[in-house]
Amino acid sequence: MLATENSAQLLVSGFGIFLGKKSERLVVKKGGKPCAQVPILRLQEVIIASRGVSLSSDLIEDLCSRGIRLSCLSSSGKPLALITSPLLSATVETRRAQLAAFSAPIGADIARWIVAGKLHNQEKLLLYFAKSRAGGPRENLQKAAAQIRAMRRQALSVPGDSTSSVRGPLMGIEGASARLYWRQITGMLPQSNGFAFRNHESPTDPVNAALNYGYGILYSHVWGAVMNAGLEPFAGFLHVDRSGKPSLVLDLVEEFRQPVVDRAIFSWLNKGGALSLQGGLLDAQSRENVASRVMTRLQSVEPHRGKSHEVRSIIQMQARLAASAVRGLRAYRPFAFKW
Repeated sequence: MLATENSAQLLVSGFGIFLGKKSERLVVKKGGKPCAQVPILRLQEVIIASRGVSLSSDLIEDLCSRGIRLSCLSSSGKPLALITSPLLSATVETRRAQLAAFSAPIGADIARWIVAGKLHNQEKLLLYFAKSRAGGPRENLQKAAAQIRAMRRQALSVPGDSTSSVRGPLMGIEGASARLYWRQITGMLPQSNGFAFRNHESPTDPVNAALNYGYGILYSHVWGAVMNAGLEPFAGFLHVDRSGKPSLVLDLVEEFRQPVVDRAIFSWLNKGGALSLQGGLLDAQSRENVASRVMTRLQSVEPHRGKSHEVRSIIQMQARLAASAVRGLRAYRPFAFKW
């Protein structure tokens, strides 16, 4: 069981664990014996990150009535379910505007800025790691960052007045940037980790497994923010529509991958952190190490729109900004990681 310092996020993993409710507290039991209690008033999200965890219907009812999200992940970090009250979403007008925006200039503009935001944060993370290096390694990171910066400008200038007209060129630019970014990450990480390239689907090394697990925690947080903003999670602008694929969630995740997950995991590995696989998945200790660092990053404070906010609050703000953008009230601009 992991909890952030203020108990706003709780992550539970392991067979035989039961979550229940006693008065105003969430109670965690193992083998029928209480092992932890958390005030429900402090909670914002509960994440169940493995099989073998059970919970009471009373707890589900209380969490939903208070607007506290309950997210379920597989042992590899794949989002399985998001339980929240259907009465907490915003007006249906937002979803109607979102679907209409796909075929309008608004949708094309959002798609451009999604890619631009991701590339900006890739560039800044490479520069962040370049600060602690010298000679050739530092120059390689700085050179790659400059190339990604040029690609970002290219993404913002892609012509088109609908999402479908800009999606192809934008995905091409995003793919070229990703290859450059991961090539630098591969050369930067200790070779003992066995990380040779980014593998999304079937990771055979612990670094790719850790990234998937960390992204899963991030997905659940972004998905909840999308729902709370009254947006349709399966109607994206950059990622294509596919059955069971929350395209808009994947869109909004892009600008948070580097500042939340990549920075947390790569910094730890470069300082001697170790990851291990068991049965093709991260072992329990590795999952705990990854989850604790990603949750800490979500709770960390970053400058945004002239003020300082916790990253998890910035995610909520960006989802609400996307809702305003599809309704033509404000222009969408991504979160820019400060290095």
